[in-house]
Amino acid sequence: MAFANVVALLCFLATSIFTVEGEVRRFPDTISFGVATASYQVEGAWNVSDKGENIWDRFTHTTDSIRDRSNGDVACDSYNQHRRDIEMLKELGVDYYRFSISWTRILPDGFSNRLSQDGIAYYNTLINDLLEANITPYVTIYHWDLPQRLQDLGGWANPMMADYYTDFAKVAFEAFGDRVKHWLTFNEPWVICYQGYGMIEKAPALDMSGIADYLCGHSLLKAHAKAYHLYDDVYRPTQNGRIGWTLNTNYHEAASQSPADREAAERAMQFELGWFGHPVFSSEGDYSQILKDRVNQKSSEQGYPRSRLPEFTSEEVAYLKGTCDFFGLNHYSTNFVRMPTMALKSSKVSFDDDLGVEKFVDPAWPGSEADWLKVVPWGFRNLLNWIRNSYNSPEIIVFENGFPDRDDKDDVDRINYYNGYMNALLDAMEDGCNVTAYTAWSLMDNFEWSDGYTQRYGLYHVDFNDPMRTRTPKASAMYYKSILETRTIERD
Repeated sequence: MAFANVVALLCFLATSIFTVEGEVRRFPDTISFGVATASYQVEGAWNVSDKGENIWDRFTHTTDSIRDRSNGDVACDSYNQHRRDIEMLKELGVDYYRFSISWTRILPDGFSNRLSQDGIAYYNTLINDLLEANITPYVTIYHWDLPQRLQDLGGWANPMMADYYTDFAKVAFEAFGDRVKHWLTFNEPWVICYQGYGMIEKAPALDMSGIADYLCGHSLLKAHAKAYHLYDDVYRPTQNGRIGWTLNTNYHEAASQSPADREAAERAMQFELGWFGHPVFSSEGDYSQILKDRVNQKSSEQGYPRSRLPEFTSEEVAYLKGTCDFFGLNHYSTNFVRMPTMALKSSKVSFDDDLGVEKFVDPAWPGSEADWLKVVPWGFRNLLNWIRNSYNSPEIIVFENGFPDRDDKDDVDRINYYNGYMNALLDAMEDGCNVTAYTAWSLMDNFEWSDGYTQRYGLYHVDFNDPMRTRTPKASAMYYKSILETRTIERD
């Protein structure tokens, strides 16, 4: 069947089968829509030209930690097929495309003394082609793919990483900032530190929870602030862009209205979103008192001479505060939280032990291909309001929201997910939340980290058995396209 006929068929299916009769709601003109990817997940070309090795190259090549034992060596081959990606973006009618820069593609050794002209040229071409297509580039500077040489020096647990990262950011600002006006310093620092340094789920898989994760977070916060101030002081006056980062979190709903469970839910929010949100967005700055008190208490019980959570100086607290032009948010799901029935002292050192709450889900909530992702649209609305109330109503940009399935082109469950969550987004905006953009994850099926290719989040299906990595629109692509064209959605 010709491609145009496939698109027409899917468009018919999306509008005639998967919509529900009911009230039509309109998005305000103040909100824009996009899609997202990340370099390691889509680019491939892992050793093309002089590109250096990153921690995901090493992790996937030397361990059996990936569910299907796959890797991102080729992935979607966007390094060679970025023009097809731009065709897809035009087909969807998005306002912007969020992608990330591979650190070792432009700095092969991790350090800024040697630049890859081929790497710079690749991103220049991508950015120029996006602009020619009237699609705004949103650029993530760091999306998890640290140079392996820097990991060998301790990675984000090394305080010098803030300087190395800022050198990298400077190269990006100078190479692309004349055209890129929307920057993200980091994607999901909580995942970087909790899952990569505290656990073994993500590279570099240090498995030092309760120590390495806090060191990572402390260093990463400093790196973010240094890059922000560099852009603000040196590049913003001439480039006139904006810069922030994007934080991820589940919404943590109290299991009951008891004071103990409400305390547990707030603690969970502060340990996840607040770990990185509070130092930047709160009026007082610094880590939240809840986080500081809990880790200090547990550290003392375990015989440590000081808290395992590093401290900021008063100068560093001031330096960090306000270092975002917007609140970037990645969100997928919700869980209930309650206080354990019996609080026990523990010699076990871990982030989860410091947190000290129980999380669970309602078995009636619809599931997905990912065990952790349940479909709970009302949690999205509650989360947006939590941010509004906690951080003085900041501008919020949703940089990731999406649904994993096995490999379905007629992806009804994904359409239902988007319908529910985008309705919840509108509900939150009507509550007074200042949301200015919404980003679907993801443009296409890609390498989903430790799950490899076993979970698909894409609006476009990718045939990973085809050397050309053929992309085909799913029903959800046409559904999202119809929302962007009409700026309307059926009430959930």
